[in-house]
Amino acid sequence: MIEVVLDTETTGLISGKDRIVEIACIELVNHFPTKREFHQYINPDGVKVTSGAFETHGYTDEFLSTKPKFKDIAEDFLDFIKDKKLIIHNADFDIGMINFELKKLSLTPIDKSQIVDTLKLAKEKLGGGSSVSLDALCKKFKIDYSSREKHTALLDCKLLAQVYIELIDKRELLLDLNESITNNTIYKESIISPGIIISVSKEQREEYIKFLKKNVTNAFALEKEKN
Repeated sequence: MIEVVLDTETTGLISGKDRIVEIACIELVNHFPTKREFHQYINPDGVKVTSGAFETHGYTDEFLSTKPKFKDIAEDFLDFIKDKKLIIHNADFDIGMINFELKKLSLTPIDKSQIVDTLKLAKEKLGGGSSVSLDALCKKFKIDYSSREKHTALLDCKLLAQVYIELIDKRELLLDLNESITNNTIYKESIISPGIIISVSKEQREEYIKFLKKNVTNAFALEKEKN
């Protein structure tokens, strides 16, 4: 099973007016992250970042002015998500923003049948009385989100991947891979194509487990340095 965790940041909250300024995706194979990621800051094509959005993600108009426009990254983005289930928190917002961009380019919008909304999953699992924000879910499931000072798309994808595991009751994958995968194997995209199974060592299994539990500060810092 190949899935993609997806998140965006935008200039504001109004679909049809505001634009995407960051989009990030991380690939999951059988619910485990591979090393495949798609991450891009985006020039919102003249639309200014609202004060509220700036407080949320911290991206300035000046910073974004040097980035590619959505039309420049659309093909690579669509190739990355093609035929994959999309895992999104509050999907209506992100998909509304993405489909607005796609329609402007006369490209086929993303169909809702391709989407798993973790916001809805959380409401179903936890009940209407519980907070289902990403911060609240990280806190509930004891996921370290201390480096989430701002809402950045790539960091949020990494956190959501861990939340998703909890929401679909797959924690046993983190605790005992021998119980969930036949013959002590996992999928590892970095050295094989998806769908091919190989045997791995105890150390390799632990590496994947640590990925879903570790502090994401270093990964976030690297992305900031690149840009």
